[in-house]
Amino acid sequence: QVHVVESGGGSVQAGGSLRLSCAASGRTFSTYAMGWFRQAPGKEREFVAAITGSGGTMYYADFVKGRFTISRDNAKNTVYLQMNSLKPEDTAVYYCTAGQVTTTQAEYYNYWGQGTQVTVSS
Repeated sequence: QVHVVESGGGSVQAGGSLRLSCAASGRTFSTYAMGWFRQAPGKEREFVAAITGSGGTMYYADFVKGRFTISRDNAKNTVYLQMNSLKPEDTAVYYCTAGQVTTTQAEYYNYWGQGTQVTVSS
């Protein structure tokens, strides 16, 4: 069982940056793939980024490549999402998730946080 809690959301102007953090419980954090998804009002949840348990491989949605960076610190049981060059269309609730498989598919992740709101104004 893994419990994840996101933090770091907020409001920022277009072009600005935010760093989201996701703290996870459990002594086997490094065995879990971690992912970030987001959901904007009226839209379906979509994949943003994922990272393998070791942190050696990362995957990104095309719309965030070059702007967002996912990383993890297994000693701190924490995964991060550094978001730069933010755009109004990045406005959404961002969710952290953990699973056994590193994938872009939400249905393969087992544990989800409550989400953190990111609002980007133009």
